[in-house]
Amino acid sequence: MYCWDGDHLLRLDKYLKLSRLIKRRTLAQVMVEIGAVRINGKTCRSAAEVRTGDMIEVAYPGRIVRVSVLTSDETQIKRNAVPYELLEEKKVDREERPW
Repeated sequence: MYCWDGDHLLRLDKYLKLSRLIKRRTLAQVMVEIGAVRINGKTCRSAAEVRTGDMIEVAYPGRIVRVSVLTSDETQIKRNAVPYELLEEKKVDREERPW
């Protein structure tokens, strides 16, 4: 983890796992690779840096979840700080590819 002017940066795959949006880091990497995860509306890589204030969208098989990052500080998340705010959750047809 790197610190830049007090802004904590965390890799996307690690953030998804620590925040419990996705249970395993390897699954998070696969979902990012297939394009099921976006940061601020853009597809990205597993190594993309997550910052406080970013918007993350995750497309699960039956739903899409959009959250706002409240903290990207690994220490705070491990100490049970609330990592994100749920902005939207909508159901989608499992056969439909949302993106």
